[in-house]
Amino acid sequence: MSIRTLLASSGMIAAIGLGYGMWSIISPGEERRREMVKNLPEYSSQTMDETRKRTALVMQTLKEASECNENLSRGVGGK
Repeated sequence: MSIRTLLASSGMIAAIGLGYGMWSIISPGEERRREMVKNLPEYSSQTMDETRKRTALVMQTLKEASECNENLSRGVGGK
């Protein structure tokens, strides 16, 4: 094994170790992660209800559009 290979391997291992160390410092701990999830808007029951209502309205609109004989993609006055 040449000195060049040894230095290159050591450099790659050091870079990987440095990246892992920085990632572990930056990433939040388990308790902080749980707190962040609790504060997400999807976690609130009020927000979930609003999202369900919005989704139901979108689905209703899509259903009505699929039952319509007009082809809206052709534009106004298109044949």
